[in-house]
Amino acid sequence: MFRNKWKRILIVLSLVQTILIAATATSIWTFAGESELMEVDAAIVLGTKVIGGEPSPVLEQRIRHAIDLYEAGYVEKIIFTGGTTDGADLAESVVSRDFAIRNHVPEEDILIETQSLITEENFRFAGELADENGLSSFLVVSDPLHMKRALLMAEHAGIDAHSSPTPSTEFKGFANIAPFFAREVVCYMAYVAMHAVI
Repeated sequence: MFRNKWKRILIVLSLVQTILIAATATSIWTFAGESELMEVDAAIVLGTKVIGGEPSPVLEQRIRHAIDLYEAGYVEKIIFTGGTTDGADLAESVVSRDFAIRNHVPEEDILIETQSLITEENFRFAGELADENGLSSFLVVSDPLHMKRALLMAEHAGIDAHSSPTPSTEFKGFANIAPFFAREVVCYMAYVAMHAVI
């Protein structure tokens, strides 16, 4: 009797967990397609890996999208984020800035922070830069599946941010998308749980 009771409880808990994971995954997937194009002060480009002093393909997609936003007049400035990670010689933001300058973005319209190592820090240090330069509204540039968690982090950092995912992504095909998607689901749920406790 006692064993059957616990078995039913475990089944219910497992079902609740499955529903929660499915709901989170659906929310992240549907949010990935949302783009809130509007005129704002700046684009905040979330950093990621660099390779041999050049942007990785994923980072290049983000930089190019930010340049497109700048050239189309949606943003007046671009804030590149990201410190030195994965044993690279240069900070992600430095590599991003140099790439943008080579692609005809004036250096005076680029701001960088070189301290962040994770997404939460991207927003914290970008927010400090924004305050110093009188910027108050932003488009966040990252990969589509990263956007829901990124926008939540921006909100917690007190940043007036809107979604502008890259129109294309290096994560193509099930073999590439599945691990990234699964990681985002886990990271999003962990982030929400952590802040619920705090």
